[in-house]
Amino acid sequence: MNTITTTNFNFPNQKSVYRGKVREVYNINDELLVMVATDRLSAFDVVLPKGIPYKGQILNQIATKFMELTQDIVPNWLIATPDPNVAVGYLCEPFKVEMVIRGYVSGHAAREYALGKREICGVSMPEGLKENDKFPTPIITPTTKADNGEHDADISREDILSKGIVTEEDYIVLENYTLALFQRGTEIAASRGLILVDTKYEFGKTKDGIIVLIDEIHTPDSSRYFYSEGYQERQDRGEEQKQLSKEFVRRWLIENNFQGLEGQHIPEMTDQYIETVSERYIELYEKILGEKFVKADVTNIYERIEKNVLSYLQLK
Repeated sequence: MNTITTTNFNFPNQKSVYRGKVREVYNINDELLVMVATDRLSAFDVVLPKGIPYKGQILNQIATKFMELTQDIVPNWLIATPDPNVAVGYLCEPFKVEMVIRGYVSGHAAREYALGKREICGVSMPEGLKENDKFPTPIITPTTKADNGEHDADISREDILSKGIVTEEDYIVLENYTLALFQRGTEIAASRGLILVDTKYEFGKTKDGIIVLIDEIHTPDSSRYFYSEGYQERQDRGEEQKQLSKEFVRRWLIENNFQGLEGQHIPEMTDQYIETVSERYIELYEKILGEKFVKADVTNIYERIEKNVLSYLQLK
């Protein structure tokens, strides 16, 4: 199966290219960004060695759909989607924090809670909770936005402000936008029989100084979903939740003695396992968007992307 794991395009008026964990972002004339969602898979801040078929298309199409579904409450960077794997938007100056919001004691929060910690990012967590219980109210637990392959790190609101990473005026906007987006995402998920457990949002400023949502939103890479049906019964019985997210990849890695730590080796990803991961991503797409996933032509995925982006830029 053809996958796209790295790109080396040279578009007209291209100034630079930024290569993130799973996306490659082309700066066009310091005005536009062409964001290519690759099929790379990242976990524990490590890019795994093999691509996942259709993952980039899935991430891009979920993110752009949710940009459309939330643009009435939060402005975003998106202008167009000229290819299934590509989003084009305004060049923004990104904030150096990721706004993580959690509605349930899951993932990183659950691992911290199990260690006896009752505070995360300066936010208190109540006693008496067990993994996957719902918090009384959602909590915002920001992380630093790592550069050069470093790990993202938890950071408190107080540290963000005291270190001047974000001004208080801007941070209040980020908090309000985060809460509004999570509420909308929760409502949409509920209408699809899902629970939006936790997610992260990234924001930037346009040249006009407007704070906008950038990057991805409510994708399986940035979010965790449970199935609503049977959630409480599974909690009462102490069973694992049925979920749609990238957590199943993290669990597989942990079971195979890998958490991105020094000296650990990434376990072998067989073709069968890769196919399973691809199927799980497709399942989430269809469940969260309520529509059938249409696989793009991947006969020559690089030529397809280049042709579509060039056609779009020539019309600009």
